[in-house]
Amino acid sequence: QVQLVESGGGLVQAGGSLRLSCAASGRTFSRYFMGWFRQAPGKEREFVATISWSGATIYYADSVKGRFTISGDNAKRTVYLQMNSLKPEDTAVYYCAAAFDGSAQAMAIMRGINYWGQGTQVTVSS
Repeated sequence: QVQLVESGGGLVQAGGSLRLSCAASGRTFSRYFMGWFRQAPGKEREFVATISWSGATIYYADSVKGRFTISGDNAKRTVYLQMNSLKPEDTAVYYCAAAFDGSAQAMAIMRGINYWGQGTQVTVSS
């Protein structure tokens, strides 16, 4: 079993920045993908970004490219999402997810995800 705990959400003005963290605990895996997703009120959950266990493979949704950066610290078993130039449309609950023996392509369409975090709220005011 794996537990994922997100933190770092909050209220920020448009143009501001936030850094989300996702700390993993429990069982370890040698190969995995970690990802961030978000869900705005009344909308479906959508892919934001994913990173491989080695950090060699990183994908972003077009809507966040150039503004968000995903990174990982294997020693701390933590994945980060640095969010810059935030827009009101970035307002959502942000979820961390883990997929083992998966792929970045699968993560991008929410296939093969084994674990989800509880989510952290990000609110961007205009």
